[in-house]
Amino acid sequence: MNTRIAIAGLAALALAACGDGGGDASDADPNEAFSGGRATVFDTSRMAFAQALPALAGPREDAFFVGNAIFNRAWVQAPASVVDFDGLGPVFNATNCSACHLKDGRGRPPEQDDESFTSMLVRLSVPGTDAFGAPRDEPRYGSQLQDHAVLGVAPEGRPRVSYVEQPGTFTDGTPYSLRVPRYRIEQLAYGPLAGDVQLSPRVAPAVHGMGLLAAIPDATLEGLADPDDRDGDGISGRVNHVHDMRRNARAVGRFGWKANQPTLTQQITAAFVGDMGITSRDFPAESCTASQPACAAQPSGATGGGTELSDAILDSVVHYTHTLAVPARRKVDDPVVMRGKSVFAAVGCPSCHVPKLATGTLDGFPELSNETIRPYTDLLLHDMGPELADGRPDFEATGSEWRTPPLWGIGLVKTVNQHQLFLHDGRARGLLEAVLWHGGEAASARDAVRALSASDRTALVAFLESL
Repeated sequence: MNTRIAIAGLAALALAACGDGGGDASDADPNEAFSGGRATVFDTSRMAFAQALPALAGPREDAFFVGNAIFNRAWVQAPASVVDFDGLGPVFNATNCSACHLKDGRGRPPEQDDESFTSMLVRLSVPGTDAFGAPRDEPRYGSQLQDHAVLGVAPEGRPRVSYVEQPGTFTDGTPYSLRVPRYRIEQLAYGPLAGDVQLSPRVAPAVHGMGLLAAIPDATLEGLADPDDRDGDGISGRVNHVHDMRRNARAVGRFGWKANQPTLTQQITAAFVGDMGITSRDFPAESCTASQPACAAQPSGATGGGTELSDAILDSVVHYTHTLAVPARRKVDDPVVMRGKSVFAAVGCPSCHVPKLATGTLDGFPELSNETIRPYTDLLLHDMGPELADGRPDFEATGSEWRTPPLWGIGLVKTVNQHQLFLHDGRARGLLEAVLWHGGEAASARDAVRALSASDRTALVAFLESL
């Protein structure tokens, strides 16, 4: 159901005694259903990730719906009569935001070998860094493979994925199988990829709750970090320090699969230029390289500022993504779910998937400020071992490090996005497979899960599906 107005008052009463920060998955918590604090909505439909913060009202709620319309609006090739939304490409992956983030949810890899990467992309780089410390672009194809193009320009290439089954066995003898992806790029239009190219396929993450993640203070993330594993627990989470374009300064990264973006605004402008070829004041240059003259010759849909994304449209999308709510947890009192919560804690998952954090004051967004939230992440980089490694460093992230993804809403992916494909490239067919792929710092937790009884494995999955 979607009862935002009624729930807003209930949330205010129920959360009055909420504590702040920290917490353990096994703690008794009377407000556990409120994953986003007062930013929680009780909606289990296909629109569960697309709801506005309950506290939004008046012009701020109107602005949410304007942003939603833009998020779903298709951009077109320039020149066009709809000048506010022209400038697509010349090379691109999608024509609008929701093509990758369907219903504000999670992308997936292709189901068939010859299917396009509809909500998935491939990052490209070669060894070394640029002037800001970011990965160095592949010389012919840039930082991202674009598999679509406007009329008169050739798409850069076609990514493909196939899988090989890798069998395994739980300690109790129950067999399982993991699928190992094998990627290739076909129909390269501008010559071969560099011999030392670094490829990183990634699905689009869900976008609900990102405003709350933006509101977590930098000091909280720095405090959670333990790069030298001083406490000896085998977990050495690290902050990725990245480049903030607007401040022209080093900053704490928190968005993206490798925490390579410091703010939601920069995450959005990077996606506009990388995914749709829409330039902005953060990224004023098209994705064309010197090897792509037809791409560079295409007309621009420039606004008055000389770029294609106006500040007004950008502000609407920024407001929208900040003010997407978080769906509530379900079945928090179910005995199997409660057992699964204890298993989650016992095997060590909360060391990285921190259950409870507190937001600080986020300028311009009082609805997100000073909330107790339950995202199940520390937003830090962790070494996940060689099997999940992409071999592509990103600022301070190594080729085997990934940011801990938030788990809130993960049990609703099947409802919202009609699949259960997880991890950065969607290789895991379900939550238990995702756990079994964990290595590196998470190897001990993975091995503990392998040793669980069948009933405890069922309980663990039931807990994760309640988030």
